[in-house]
Amino acid sequence: MSGFTISGLSQNKHQTYSSKELAAADEHVSKSDENVKRGNWPTKTDYLLSVIGCAVGLGNVWRFPYLAYRNGGGAFLIPYTLMLALVGMPMFFLESSFGQFASLGPVAIWKAVPMLQGPVCNLTLDDGYFEIVNTTWLQANNETCPNGSAISVPHHGPSEQYWDKVVLHRTSSMDEAGGIVWYLALCLLLAWLIVGAALSKGIKSSGKAVYFTATFPYVVLTILLIRGVTLEGAGKGIEFYIGSQSDFSKLADAEVWKDAATQIFFSLTIGWGSLITLSSYNKFRNNCYRDAIIVCVVNSLTSVFAGFVIFSILGHMAHIQDKPVSEIAQSGFGLAFIAYPEALAQLPWAPFWSILFFFMLITVGLSSLFASTESVITAIVDVFPRVLRSRRLFLTIFVCSLFFFCGLLCVTQAGIYWLNLIDHFCTGLATIITALLELIGLSWIYGINRFIKDIEMMIGEKNWLFWLWWRMCWIFMTPCLLAAILFWSLAMFVLPTYGPVEYPVWAIALGWCMIIFCIMWIPIVAVVRVVQAEGSTLWQKITGACSSAKDWGPCLEQHKGERYENKHDSAEALNSVKLLLTPEEEENLFDL
Repeated sequence: MSGFTISGLSQNKHQTYSSKELAAADEHVSKSDENVKRGNWPTKTDYLLSVIGCAVGLGNVWRFPYLAYRNGGGAFLIPYTLMLALVGMPMFFLESSFGQFASLGPVAIWKAVPMLQGPVCNLTLDDGYFEIVNTTWLQANNETCPNGSAISVPHHGPSEQYWDKVVLHRTSSMDEAGGIVWYLALCLLLAWLIVGAALSKGIKSSGKAVYFTATFPYVVLTILLIRGVTLEGAGKGIEFYIGSQSDFSKLADAEVWKDAATQIFFSLTIGWGSLITLSSYNKFRNNCYRDAIIVCVVNSLTSVFAGFVIFSILGHMAHIQDKPVSEIAQSGFGLAFIAYPEALAQLPWAPFWSILFFFMLITVGLSSLFASTESVITAIVDVFPRVLRSRRLFLTIFVCSLFFFCGLLCVTQAGIYWLNLIDHFCTGLATIITALLELIGLSWIYGINRFIKDIEMMIGEKNWLFWLWWRMCWIFMTPCLLAAILFWSLAMFVLPTYGPVEYPVWAIALGWCMIIFCIMWIPIVAVVRVVQAEGSTLWQKITGACSSAKDWGPCLEQHKGERYENKHDSAEALNSVKLLLTPEEEENLFDL
């Protein structure tokens, strides 16, 4: 499933709203809302469940367990935990506090650093072989195949054949487009109808939907775990996943650390705009620091928990087939749609367990889709509030319809190739670049001390020791790690394949074009902002393009305080080049 972070140019002029406009938005706000223009989460639980539903996605179910056993089992938890502390939590805290402070979506919020208002538009099955011989006959007659007479052919088990030939109607290559698979198109339509209904009243309706979609997966995972650990052979699967077979020598492999960092990065949906969007509907005094810690911990524990669920069942399957667990486990789509369903099919009451599992996958996907679609709608509304805020329902219908028609490409007979291509190219490099620019923009240009003082306006003042860790992460450690991940990903980049199927040259070229399209808006918007900025020299123009807009700050007047009342843009411009001043020096210098 792909996500989107729409970028563009936002209006810098201060927005005023008439009573008529506010009345038109009444269906999206309530009397208890602090922000009567945009609305707020009805309860703290609505927000936490929405963010957890956004963060806990399909990757927690199928990607983490596979990475854990491939990268040393229990030993993988060491780099995973370190990357959670060095990359996951700092980025999550940064994005959620940034969105909450300004109460703006992922586009309009970059009034803080207008030069960066053009971030990004974000848009394998293992092949096996077997010998064609009757092994039972050979063993019974004490015979062997003559040398060179064994013929190897691609092995497709019943589950894989059903997935390819019945579910997907998959063509042999991407060159063969085939037609639209009608029942997949209907499923896609149903998914977007559910999303549209859940977002019909914005966060007021989606916040209630996640009470089911965000909690039901935990109920199913618990039921499946209880059933799994009672099966014969379950211990073998758990040992293989994270038990005594842990290989600590893997910690010397740089690829293991890279896998840990990327898993943390993508499982928390960092760089997609969803965290900024969801937190922008918080009340100003909400404790975003505590929320960040809670969600990050819950997300990581869910990944580990899901691994026990998956491998307890796979261990039972390996026991029945008398095979090593390594021959049963697969990654990506293969684990979720082939290996695990095949294991469930061998249990008593197989249809019941299968229905539970796939319904869980649906709810997990819907929770993430609610957040990513809301980020698109919020981004557009916040850029054009006068026109669209009172027409939000029509915008929601338009966005969901547009995404449905775009998604039809992925439900053709070659749709799985398109989905894999988009996932391979667009969901990696672009989001890493986005997150890296967020860190540079807020820590080095906007000013780390200024950003910390913004956060303290919301959660209260903290001593220097509290901020020491976050300063080190935001200024140095997290940017360095993200840069290392980016360069490592480029250096180790491999061309996409779908199992044994290789992509044609035109598809690879299209993939690179998609990446270029995603990131080209960064330099384009930066150049436009510099050209439009005031100043007689290039440095003055760059400084002006990095200066916050005149109306930047907390959304509501009662929260602006002395720091954001009657502030001048010239004082903000100086702040962009003062990185390491102490808060006291910075306060005196800018007279905020």
